Amino acid sequence: MIPKIIVENPIESGESWEEHKEKLKIKFAYLLNNDPMFDANKRNEILKQLQIKLGKTEEELLKIITAK
Repeated sequence: MIPKIIVENPIESGESWEEHKEKLKIKFAYLLNNDPMFDANKRNEILKQLQIKLGKTEEELLKIITAK
């Protein structure tokens, strides 16, 4: 059995959603502020949509968001 990689949950990392959005926009320039995926009230749904839009696994996306 392959162990699952545990990555800090970006929602609980102490950073604001605005900080997470900025990191994603820097890494992926085609994401825009007016993108409906940036609605802070739907964070879990947004993360799943970003996985699809960016072609990243959950672990890859969380590493990008939590990178310092």
